[in-house]
Amino acid sequence: MTAFCANTIWRGMTPDDLEAVTTLADTIHADYPEDKAIFAERLHLAPEGCLVLDHEGTPGGYLISHPWRGLVCPPLNALLHTLPQPADRWYLHDIALAPAVRGGGHARTAIEHMRGLARKHGLRWLTLTSTGPARAFWLAQGFIEEQPTAEEQAVLASYDAQARLLSCPISPTGEA
Repeated sequence: MTAFCANTIWRGMTPDDLEAVTTLADTIHADYPEDKAIFAERLHLAPEGCLVLDHEGTPGGYLISHPWRGLVCPPLNALLHTLPQPADRWYLHDIALAPAVRGGGHARTAIEHMRGLARKHGLRWLTLTSTGPARAFWLAQGFIEEQPTAEEQAVLASYDAQARLLSCPISPTGEA
């Protein structure tokens, strides 16, 4: 899954990456803090949905994603303990790219990876919680805004006042 630079590739995350991932999260998403245990748990529960963007041998970004059920997203900085069964969508928990690797198409590559995972698991939707600053990016990627219930709105408030639930349909064949 290589994007534009041969020295910058998405690869599977390992437990050894968690310190760097936490440092990136603390830097890039300073307004949305999460404990290292959150990232470790997601890696344990859904390793195929956890990637690191290796940029010249150093983590330059990460993707945390996993199967999920329904639109009520996990609250910020909350352990899941288990994944819901059966899942009905693939949930993007977090993606972060260091400034040095932005603009290289790496986020789009990660989105395509998640679409592939959703198809592999027979899921028809990607879902995410968009923070206010990221909303325009996700809408440009084909995501649409969901109308949250009161329960969903309460969880969104743990992110920020502009947080929104966004979803994108997945073609089972990979066609647009």
